[in-house]
Amino acid sequence: MDAFGHVNNAVFLRYLEEARIDFMFRIAPGDGSPSFSGGSVVARHEIDYVRPLVHRHEPVTIESWVTKIGAASLTISYEVKDPEQVYVRASTVVVPFNLEAQRPRRITAEERAVLEEYLDDSDGAGALAA
Repeated sequence: MDAFGHVNNAVFLRYLEEARIDFMFRIAPGDGSPSFSGGSVVARHEIDYVRPLVHRHEPVTIESWVTKIGAASLTISYEVKDPEQVYVRASTVVVPFNLEAQRPRRITAEERAVLEEYLDDSDGAGALAA
């Protein structure tokens, strides 16, 4: 909380990180598939603080979906909200990363196919709640 009792702006980055990691683990194929293995790095965050989120005991929902898939990056969008209102709208550009080679890598065909299931470049209708 900040001095005014609101969730601090930097804390929202942690919320988005947790939602993004949860999202990526949920969509990753199992059965020994190499897709989404290795790592990823964040290339960009964009956050619109719509209204303050004050301290409370009720949880908020973070909906996540894919809004762009490039050759070597993807954009995940989010809304932090409850049933009555939206507090934050945000997006993160994520770059798949080859940890062994220490460099970015391209998105595989299998990864693209999975990501396209969550692609919505309009209003978040394909969102996955965290």
